[in-house]
Amino acid sequence: MKILVINGVNMNMLGFREVEKYGTMTLKDLEKELYEYSFKLGIDIETFQSNHEGEIVEKIHACRNNFDGILINAGAYTHTSIAIRDALAAVNIPAAEVHMTNIYNREDFRNKSFIAPVCIGQISGFGVESYKLGLKGLVSFLSTEKN
Repeated sequence: MKILVINGVNMNMLGFREVEKYGTMTLKDLEKELYEYSFKLGIDIETFQSNHEGEIVEKIHACRNNFDGILINAGAYTHTSIAIRDALAAVNIPAAEVHMTNIYNREDFRNKSFIAPVCIGQISGFGVESYKLGLKGLVSFLSTEKN
């Protein structure tokens, strides 16, 4: 089983930006922890980060016939990008949305996710654990779907 983990806009600034919300873990640290966790789950992951909406859309398009699932934290694009939403719908690959912070406990404009309606689930507010819970849920869904 192969899952693509997508990190969107500003996620490359983890460890430096708003440490009171996101902590001091860098994106590299997060990815290392996710690779270690993927071994425990018995799956393969690939990670990708971009600050460019079009690059994220193209990476999603490239998932067809290459990945079983997508775990996505689109960052601020969650609340603005119909293009990323449409790309996820177009490839028809099970996707889970994750966020380190609780997007419903922040500014009002963050309370709307364009991505959630085309995902099998959404997890937010648990820091790096959101990613692990998302991966575990996605693996469980994909395993059940194959049986």
